[in-house]
Formats: sequence, C-alpha cells, structure tokens
Amino acid sequence: MRAHLLTEANRPLIAADLPAPRPGPGQVLIAVKACAVCRTDLHILDGELAHPKLPLVPGHEIVGVVVERGPEADRFA
Repeated sequence: MRAHLLTEANRPLIAADLPAPRPGPGQVLIAVKACAVCRTDLHILDGELAHPKLPLVPGHEIVGVVVERGPEADRFA
C-alpha cells in the first residue's frame, strides 16, 4: 500500500510502499479512497503533540471500501 510516513516531528513526510496489513479477528481491511488530515494530525507533525509510536501514517478521517474481513468480522459486507 502507498503511504506517507511521519518518522520524526518537524520533518517532511516520506512516501513509502508498505505491505498491506492482514485483518485479524473482528477486523476489516479498508481500501482508502480519500483521507483528510485534521488539526490534531498537524499538531503531531509539528511536534506540538507527542506521539509515542513512530513511524506514523497520519490521517484518521477516511473514506474507503471494505476489501477483506478477518475471522469474526461479520458486521461488515
């Protein structure tokens, strides 16, 4: 999957090709069609809010399509 990674605060994002994750029990895999970056993401990028786990793919406001279901993920088509 194509992603832009934050590896260090106050540094440009790094474009990367990452392996697609596999959904675990109760999880789904979503093919993201659009993603918004909110002000909280920008605070993290600017180093104003600490994030304990880097690298980070910013953005959590997504639109996408469920493409795979893990075991016990029976609430989504």
